[in-house]
Amino acid sequence: MQRNEANWDRILRLGLGIGLLLLVFVGPQTLWGLVGLVPLLTGATGYCPLYQLVGRGTCSPANN
Repeated sequence: MQRNEANWDRILRLGLGIGLLLLVFVGPQTLWGLVGLVPLLTGATGYCPLYQLVGRGTCSPANN
């Protein structure tokens, strides 16, 4: 797995993932908040399978 996310993309995904996971514990307390695991995991690893599938990414080639 080659990194295909830029640092700003990773930070955004981590924030989104944490925000969605909070929905499990506060607010509407719905299990839909578990969807936050996807951006949380992709942000933590720096690899997005969807970017790989479409052949794109936000990481510059020098940072791979």
